[in-house]
Amino acid sequence: MKTFWIRFWKETEGQDLVEYALIVAAIALAMVAAVRGVVTALNSLYESIAAGLAFTSS
Repeated sequence: MKTFWIRFWKETEGQDLVEYALIVAAIALAMVAAVRGVVTALNSLYESIAAGLAFTSS
């Protein structure tokens, strides 16, 4: 049983997959944050355009 636990803790197989998954998760979080920023900016732009059009058509 002792050798099983020693081998288990020293085993590095599959470590690369976990690292790649963490990198992909970090990139995904960064993309979500960037998209939210773009959405906020676009929403503000469209609101100002709509307000300008409503003002000129009155």
